[in-house]
Amino acid sequence: MSAGRSGASLTWLEIVRLGLVQSAIGAIVMLATSLLNRVMVVEYALPAALPAGLVAWHYAVQLSRPLWGHGSDSGRRRTPWIIVGMGMLAAGAVTAVWALGVIAGGSTFGYALAVLAFAVIGAGVGAAGTSLLALLARQVAPDRRAGAAAVTWIMMVAGIAVSAGIAGALLDPFSFARLLRVVAGVAGVALLVAILAVTGIERGSLTAVDARVAPPQARFWDALAAMWADREARRFTGFIFLSMLAYAMQDLILEPFTGLRFGLSPGQSTQVSGIQHGGVLLGMILTGVAGSGASGRTAAGMRRWIVGGCAGSAIALCGLAIAARVGPGWPILANVFALGFANGVFAVAAIGAMMALAGAGPTGKSHGNSHGEPHGEGLRMGIWGAAQAIAFGLGGVTGAVAVDAGRALTGSVPNTFMVVFGVEAVLFLAAAAVSLRSPPRAVRFDREVVL
Repeated sequence: MSAGRSGASLTWLEIVRLGLVQSAIGAIVMLATSLLNRVMVVEYALPAALPAGLVAWHYAVQLSRPLWGHGSDSGRRRTPWIIVGMGMLAAGAVTAVWALGVIAGGSTFGYALAVLAFAVIGAGVGAAGTSLLALLARQVAPDRRAGAAAVTWIMMVAGIAVSAGIAGALLDPFSFARLLRVVAGVAGVALLVAILAVTGIERGSLTAVDARVAPPQARFWDALAAMWADREARRFTGFIFLSMLAYAMQDLILEPFTGLRFGLSPGQSTQVSGIQHGGVLLGMILTGVAGSGASGRTAAGMRRWIVGGCAGSAIALCGLAIAARVGPGWPILANVFALGFANGVFAVAAIGAMMALAGAGPTGKSHGNSHGEPHGEGLRMGIWGAAQAIAFGLGGVTGAVAVDAGRALTGSVPNTFMVVFGVEAVLFLAAAAVSLRSPPRAVRFDREVVL
């Protein structure tokens, strides 16, 4: 019997359908963290600290991910939690635009409304995103996990790109009324797409008779303590935090680096970001295809891809540190592409490993029963999602502050970026070391596991 899936795993078409949910999540998050960020600073001349603080706040709210994940574990089905989370995301995005209008009108109430809106956005990401990953961990066959991770994350990036293009085209000429209509329209379409994509896809739900005989779900703190007692789960949490901290630190400083050290124009620096994301995309595709073979069926197999991606990222960052010293003449575009490629490899491998570990108990065996009710996938995904959110929130700020502090203390742009990129490389190597310290489980996460 399939490992707790009532005999059937998701087909590739169904995985793509769930990828559409990720696209919808990315589309709405883009509205809040990118579009509104620009509008607040440029069109409304608000302090840049305001949108930065609101984005950091939405990451902080995602510390609630374990609670959302545990709730979806208790609820027997993930679909309602995904739909509710998407509804919260859409409502939060529209409320954020409303808050901007109130702020522009001179009322301090608008700031409180903005804080509330971004809290709802963070909670929506936590509810929908965590439950979606838990559903994937539960119902994707082991030999498809790497491919599923690649598909869903590529589709999330596609959702961000498509919604950004559509919203940008519809916003001109700019007005508040047009902004509200565009955000409401994009959020509404994304919500509808997510509902249609996820409806009817979940399997293994309990019947009324099954629900009466199923063991009661553990309380949150008891379930959290049991999960944290698993040494491999703890170490994987540390790996997620370190690797995502290193990943996020480069996010806000790479384009300024190419401008300050290589004299690239704003347009050219933006193209550098496109080259990096092209590398990420290629790395994700390669890992998704290769990791869906025999090497991706075990936790140890996914770990090799993780270590390779982290080591490659560290090498590329060392190249950027050298580039900071050498300056013009260094193959900066090739270096940035290599960094993106290695980032894509480790990201997909890490997500695939998340699915494997979330769908496994402390012994490494798939931990469901023949009825297929969830037993902790949501909580585990919630813990790792919270670690990722903390790392993303800290990483962006830490990288930017480190560059500002280094330039103020040393007055040297090359030395500052050398140190910052070097620290990021060390973080990636530390993440790889943490991953290697987790002993490979002998058990294979195969569909043939008999319960």
